[in-house]
Amino acid sequence: MTGRMPGPTSHTFFSQRLRLHYVDWGNPTKAPLVLLHGGRDHCRNWDWAAAALRDDWHIIAPDLRGHGDSQWSTDGSYTLAGYIYDLVQLIHQQRLAPATIIAHSLGGQIALRYAGIYPKTVARLVAIEGLGPPPAWLAQAASKTIVERMEEWIAEQRNLAGRLPRRYASIEDAFRRMQEENPHLTAEQARHLTVHGVNQNEDGTYSWKFDNYVRAWPPYDMRGRDIQLLWSRIDCPTLLMYGKESRAGNPAEDGRARHFRHAQVIGVEGAGHWLHHDRLDDFLKIVRTFLTTDGTVR
Repeated sequence: MTGRMPGPTSHTFFSQRLRLHYVDWGNPTKAPLVLLHGGRDHCRNWDWAAAALRDDWHIIAPDLRGHGDSQWSTDGSYTLAGYIYDLVQLIHQQRLAPATIIAHSLGGQIALRYAGIYPKTVARLVAIEGLGPPPAWLAQAASKTIVERMEEWIAEQRNLAGRLPRRYASIEDAFRRMQEENPHLTAEQARHLTVHGVNQNEDGTYSWKFDNYVRAWPPYDMRGRDIQLLWSRIDCPTLLMYGKESRAGNPAEDGRARHFRHAQVIGVEGAGHWLHHDRLDDFLKIVRTFLTTDGTVR
Protein backbone atom coordinates (compact mmCIF):
# COMPACT_ATOMS: atom_id res chain seq x y z
CA MET A 1 0.00 0.00 0.00
CA THR A 2 1.06 3.57 -0.50
CA GLY A 3 0.39 6.55 1.73
CA ARG A 4 1.89 9.53 3.45
CA MET A 5 3.10 7.50 6.43
CA PRO A 6 5.09 4.25 6.53
CA GLY A 7 3.28 0.98 7.01
CA PRO A 8 3.13 -1.04 10.21
CA THR A 9 6.05 -2.59 12.06
CA SER A 10 6.22 -6.31 12.83
CA HIS A 11 6.49 -7.70 16.36
CA THR A 12 6.17 -11.02 18.13
CA PHE A 13 4.76 -12.26 21.41
CA PHE A 14 4.51 -15.70 22.97
CA SER A 15 1.45 -17.72 23.96
CA GLN A 16 1.50 -21.40 24.93
CA ARG A 17 5.08 -21.62 23.60
CA LEU A 18 4.01 -20.36 20.19
CA ARG A 19 5.73 -17.36 18.62
CA LEU A 20 2.86 -15.20 17.38
CA HIS A 21 3.12 -12.20 15.09
CA TYR A 22 1.37 -8.85 15.13
CA VAL A 23 1.77 -5.52 13.39
CA ASP A 24 1.74 -2.16 15.13
CA TRP A 25 0.61 0.93 13.22
CA GLY A 26 2.22 3.37 15.67
CA ASN A 27 0.63 6.27 17.56
CA PRO A 28 1.13 4.66 21.01
CA THR A 29 -0.24 7.68 22.88
CA LYS A 30 -3.71 7.05 21.42
CA ALA A 31 -6.27 4.57 22.72
CA PRO A 32 -5.62 0.96 21.62
CA LEU A 33 -7.62 -0.59 18.79
CA VAL A 34 -7.15 -4.32 18.18
CA LEU A 35 -8.07 -5.71 14.75
CA LEU A 36 -8.72 -9.48 14.55
CA HIS A 37 -8.90 -11.25 11.20
CA GLY A 38 -10.94 -14.32 10.28
CA GLY A 39 -10.08 -17.90 9.42
CA ARG A 40 -7.49 -18.58 6.67
CA ASP A 41 -6.79 -14.84 6.58
CA HIS A 42 -3.98 -12.67 7.94
CA CYS A 43 -3.42 -9.40 9.79
CA ARG A 44 -2.64 -7.39 6.66
CA ASN A 45 -6.23 -7.79 5.49
CA TRP A 46 -6.91 -4.82 7.77
CA ASP A 47 -4.46 -2.48 6.04
CA TRP A 48 -7.10 -0.28 4.39
CA ALA A 49 -9.08 0.16 7.60
CA ALA A 50 -5.91 0.65 9.66
CA ALA A 51 -4.55 3.29 7.29
CA ALA A 52 -7.85 5.19 7.58
CA LEU A 53 -8.03 4.98 11.39
CA ARG A 54 -4.38 5.18 12.46
CA ASP A 55 -4.41 8.93 13.15
CA ASP A 56 -6.92 8.46 15.97
CA TRP A 57 -5.95 5.06 17.36
CA HIS A 58 -3.00 2.92 18.38
CA ILE A 59 -3.75 -0.01 16.09
CA ILE A 60 -2.51 -3.54 16.80
CA ALA A 61 -3.37 -6.34 14.36
CA PRO A 62 -2.26 -9.89 15.23
CA ASP A 63 -1.96 -12.98 13.08
CA LEU A 64 -3.93 -15.76 14.76
CA ARG A 65 -2.00 -18.92 15.56
CA GLY A 66 -1.64 -21.00 12.41
CA HIS A 67 -2.19 -17.93 10.23
CA GLY A 68 -0.06 -15.32 8.53
CA ASP A 69 3.39 -15.05 10.08
CA SER A 70 2.43 -16.70 13.38
CA GLN A 71 3.64 -20.20 14.22
CA TRP A 72 1.51 -23.24 13.52
CA SER A 73 0.19 -25.32 16.39
CA THR A 74 2.52 -28.30 16.81
CA ASP A 75 -0.34 -30.79 17.21
CA GLY A 76 -2.54 -29.33 14.48
CA SER A 77 -5.20 -28.44 17.05
CA TYR A 78 -7.00 -25.12 16.74
CA THR A 79 -9.71 -24.41 19.30
CA LEU A 80 -11.61 -21.28 20.26
CA ALA A 81 -10.15 -21.63 23.76
CA GLY A 82 -6.61 -21.47 22.35
CA TYR A 83 -7.39 -18.46 20.19
CA ILE A 84 -9.01 -16.69 23.15
CA TYR A 85 -5.96 -17.35 25.30
CA ASP A 86 -3.73 -15.80 22.63
CA LEU A 87 -5.86 -12.65 22.66
CA VAL A 88 -5.76 -12.57 26.47
CA GLN A 89 -1.96 -12.79 26.33
CA LEU A 90 -1.60 -10.10 23.68
CA ILE A 91 -3.76 -7.62 25.58
CA HIS A 92 -2.10 -8.51 28.90
CA GLN A 93 1.49 -8.44 27.68
CA GLN A 94 1.14 -5.23 25.68
CA ARG A 95 -1.00 -3.57 28.39
CA LEU A 96 -3.77 -2.70 25.95
CA ALA A 97 -6.79 -2.85 28.27
CA PRO A 98 -9.28 -1.35 28.00
CA ALA A 99 -9.09 -1.91 24.25
CA THR A 100 -11.52 -1.32 21.44
CA ILE A 101 -11.79 -4.36 19.18
CA ILE A 102 -12.91 -4.74 15.57
CA ALA A 103 -13.07 -8.37 14.50
CA HIS A 104 -14.16 -10.39 11.50
CA SER A 105 -15.66 -13.90 11.31
CA LEU A 106 -13.51 -16.27 13.42
CA GLY A 107 -11.90 -13.18 14.95
CA GLY A 108 -15.38 -12.01 15.92
CA GLN A 109 -16.12 -15.26 17.73
CA ILE A 110 -12.87 -14.89 19.63
CA ALA A 111 -13.50 -11.24 20.50
CA LEU A 112 -17.11 -11.73 21.61
CA ARG A 113 -16.20 -14.58 23.93
CA TYR A 114 -13.18 -12.71 25.27
CA ALA A 115 -15.34 -9.66 25.99
CA GLY A 116 -17.77 -11.87 27.91
CA ILE A 117 -14.97 -13.34 30.03
CA TYR A 118 -13.27 -9.99 30.69
CA PRO A 119 -15.97 -7.34 30.11
CA LYS A 120 -14.04 -4.56 31.86
CA THR A 121 -11.12 -4.84 29.44
CA VAL A 122 -13.11 -3.95 26.29
CA ALA A 123 -14.21 -0.38 25.62
CA ARG A 124 -16.17 -0.96 22.38
CA LEU A 125 -16.59 -3.92 20.13
CA VAL A 126 -17.41 -4.37 16.44
CA ALA A 127 -18.03 -7.94 15.27
CA ILE A 128 -18.36 -8.49 11.53
CA GLU A 129 -20.25 -11.75 11.02
CA GLY A 130 -18.61 -12.97 14.21
CA LEU A 131 -21.44 -14.90 15.85
CA GLY A 132 -20.46 -18.24 14.36
CA PRO A 133 -22.65 -20.45 12.19
CA PRO A 134 -26.33 -19.46 11.87
CA PRO A 135 -28.90 -21.24 14.09
CA ALA A 136 -30.06 -23.64 11.35
CA TRP A 137 -26.51 -24.97 10.86
CA LEU A 138 -26.02 -25.35 14.62
CA ALA A 139 -29.30 -27.22 14.96
CA GLN A 140 -28.22 -29.66 12.26
CA ALA A 141 -24.84 -30.18 13.93
CA ALA A 142 -26.52 -30.71 17.32
CA SER A 143 -28.62 -33.51 15.86
CA LYS A 144 -25.48 -35.63 15.43
CA THR A 145 -24.25 -37.79 18.27
CA ILE A 146 -20.81 -37.29 19.76
CA VAL A 147 -19.80 -40.57 18.08
CA GLU A 148 -20.75 -39.20 14.66
CA ARG A 149 -19.02 -35.88 15.31
CA MET A 150 -15.83 -37.54 16.54
CA GLU A 151 -15.74 -39.94 13.59
CA GLU A 152 -16.18 -37.05 11.13
CA TRP A 153 -13.47 -35.03 12.86
CA ILE A 154 -11.01 -37.94 12.88
CA ALA A 155 -11.66 -38.58 9.19
CA GLU A 156 -11.11 -34.90 8.47
CA GLN A 157 -7.86 -34.87 10.45
CA ARG A 158 -6.58 -37.84 8.48
CA ASN A 159 -7.52 -36.17 5.24
CA LEU A 160 -5.73 -32.96 6.23
CA ALA A 161 -2.67 -34.94 7.35
CA GLY A 162 -2.28 -36.17 3.78
CA ARG A 163 -3.12 -32.87 2.17
CA LEU A 164 -0.09 -30.91 1.05
CA PRO A 165 -0.32 -27.11 0.85
CA ARG A 166 -1.52 -26.14 -2.59
CA ARG A 167 1.28 -24.79 -4.76
CA TYR A 168 0.80 -22.00 -7.28
CA ALA A 169 3.28 -21.59 -10.11
CA SER A 170 3.25 -17.81 -9.71
CA ILE A 171 1.89 -14.95 -7.66
CA GLU A 172 -0.51 -14.33 -10.53
CA ASP A 173 -2.05 -17.78 -10.14
CA ALA A 174 -2.56 -17.22 -6.40
CA PHE A 175 -3.94 -13.75 -7.15
CA ARG A 176 -6.54 -15.24 -9.51
CA ARG A 177 -7.57 -17.73 -6.82
CA MET A 178 -8.02 -14.85 -4.38
CA GLN A 179 -10.28 -13.09 -6.88
CA GLU A 180 -12.35 -16.26 -7.30
CA GLU A 181 -12.80 -16.53 -3.53
CA ASN A 182 -14.30 -13.04 -3.28
CA PRO A 183 -15.49 -11.49 -6.55
CA HIS A 184 -16.24 -8.22 -4.73
CA LEU A 185 -12.51 -7.52 -4.34
CA THR A 186 -10.88 -5.00 -6.62
CA ALA A 187 -7.73 -6.13 -8.41
CA GLU A 188 -5.68 -3.93 -6.05
CA GLN A 189 -7.26 -5.48 -2.96
CA ALA A 190 -6.88 -9.04 -4.21
CA ARG A 191 -3.23 -8.49 -5.13
CA HIS A 192 -2.41 -6.92 -1.76
CA LEU A 193 -4.09 -9.74 0.16
CA THR A 194 -2.29 -12.30 -1.98
CA VAL A 195 1.18 -10.78 -1.62
CA HIS A 196 0.85 -10.74 2.18
CA GLY A 197 -0.92 -14.10 2.29
CA VAL A 198 1.62 -16.38 0.58
CA ASN A 199 5.12 -17.69 1.14
CA GLN A 200 7.44 -18.70 -1.66
CA ASN A 201 8.52 -22.34 -1.54
CA GLU A 202 12.06 -23.51 -2.19
CA ASP A 203 11.12 -24.66 -5.69
CA GLY A 204 9.87 -21.16 -6.56
CA THR A 205 6.15 -21.92 -6.25
CA TYR A 206 3.85 -20.13 -3.79
CA SER A 207 1.57 -21.46 -1.02
CA TRP A 208 -0.85 -19.80 1.37
CA LYS A 209 0.64 -19.11 4.78
CA PHE A 210 -2.11 -20.65 6.89
CA ASP A 211 -1.89 -24.18 8.29
CA ASN A 212 -4.30 -26.55 6.53
CA TYR A 213 -5.37 -27.86 9.94
CA VAL A 214 -7.18 -24.58 10.66
CA ARG A 215 -9.83 -25.81 8.21
CA ALA A 216 -11.02 -28.45 10.68
CA TRP A 217 -14.11 -27.68 12.77
CA PRO A 218 -13.65 -29.10 16.30
CA PRO A 219 -16.01 -31.95 17.26
CA TYR A 220 -17.15 -30.05 20.33
CA ASP A 221 -17.19 -26.48 21.58
CA MET A 222 -18.73 -24.45 24.37
CA ARG A 223 -22.41 -25.25 24.80
CA GLY A 224 -24.78 -22.81 23.17
CA ARG A 225 -26.08 -21.56 26.50
CA ASP A 226 -22.51 -20.93 27.67
CA ILE A 227 -21.76 -18.86 24.59
CA GLN A 228 -24.98 -16.92 25.10
CA LEU A 229 -24.01 -16.33 28.73
CA LEU A 230 -20.72 -14.81 27.60
CA TRP A 231 -22.54 -12.60 25.09
CA SER A 232 -24.87 -11.42 27.86
CA ARG A 233 -21.90 -10.41 30.02
CA ILE A 234 -20.45 -8.01 27.43
CA ASP A 235 -20.69 -4.61 29.08
CA CYS A 236 -19.56 -2.27 26.30
CA PRO A 237 -21.38 -0.84 23.28
CA THR A 238 -21.38 -3.61 20.68
CA LEU A 239 -21.96 -3.41 16.94
CA LEU A 240 -22.93 -6.59 15.09
CA MET A 241 -22.43 -6.17 11.35
CA TYR A 242 -23.34 -8.48 8.49
CA GLY A 243 -23.31 -8.36 4.71
CA LYS A 244 -26.75 -8.61 3.16
CA GLU A 245 -25.37 -10.83 0.39
CA SER A 246 -23.82 -13.22 2.91
CA ARG A 247 -25.24 -16.48 4.23
CA ALA A 248 -24.53 -15.46 7.82
CA GLY A 249 -28.03 -14.12 8.40
CA ASN A 250 -29.42 -11.16 10.29
CA PRO A 251 -28.82 -11.70 14.03
CA ALA A 252 -31.65 -9.32 14.90
CA GLU A 253 -34.10 -11.52 13.00
CA ASP A 254 -32.81 -14.96 14.01
CA GLY A 255 -32.69 -14.13 17.73
CA ARG A 256 -28.97 -14.09 18.40
CA ALA A 257 -28.80 -10.34 19.06
CA ARG A 258 -31.25 -10.59 21.96
CA HIS A 259 -28.56 -12.16 24.14
CA PHE A 260 -26.55 -8.91 24.16
CA ARG A 261 -27.13 -6.01 26.54
CA HIS A 262 -25.93 -3.16 24.36
CA ALA A 263 -25.86 -4.48 20.80
CA GLN A 264 -26.89 -2.75 17.61
CA VAL A 265 -27.23 -4.69 14.36
CA ILE A 266 -26.27 -3.16 11.01
CA GLY A 267 -26.61 -4.87 7.63
CA VAL A 268 -24.58 -3.54 4.71
CA GLU A 269 -26.06 -3.55 1.22
CA GLY A 270 -24.02 -4.97 -1.65
CA ALA A 271 -21.64 -6.77 0.70
CA GLY A 272 -20.85 -10.38 1.44
CA HIS A 273 -18.89 -12.00 4.23
CA TRP A 274 -15.90 -9.63 3.85
CA LEU A 275 -17.98 -6.46 4.08
CA HIS A 276 -15.01 -4.41 5.31
CA HIS A 277 -13.48 -5.03 1.87
CA ASP A 278 -16.65 -5.10 -0.20
CA ARG A 279 -17.95 -1.74 1.02
CA LEU A 280 -14.92 -0.15 2.65
CA ASP A 281 -16.20 3.44 2.60
CA ASP A 282 -19.56 2.44 4.09
CA PHE A 283 -17.81 0.29 6.68
CA LEU A 284 -15.51 3.12 7.76
CA LYS A 285 -18.37 5.61 7.97
CA ILE A 286 -20.39 3.26 10.19
CA VAL A 287 -17.43 2.35 12.38
CA ARG A 288 -16.29 5.96 12.86
CA THR A 289 -19.79 6.93 13.95
CA PHE A 290 -19.98 4.00 16.34
CA LEU A 291 -16.55 4.69 17.86
CA THR A 292 -16.93 8.45 18.27
CA THR A 293 -20.53 8.85 19.47
CA ASP A 294 -22.68 7.24 22.13
CA GLY A 295 -22.48 4.00 20.13
CA THR A 296 -25.66 4.54 18.15
CA VAL A 297 -25.46 4.31 14.37
CA ARG A 298 -28.41 5.84 12.57
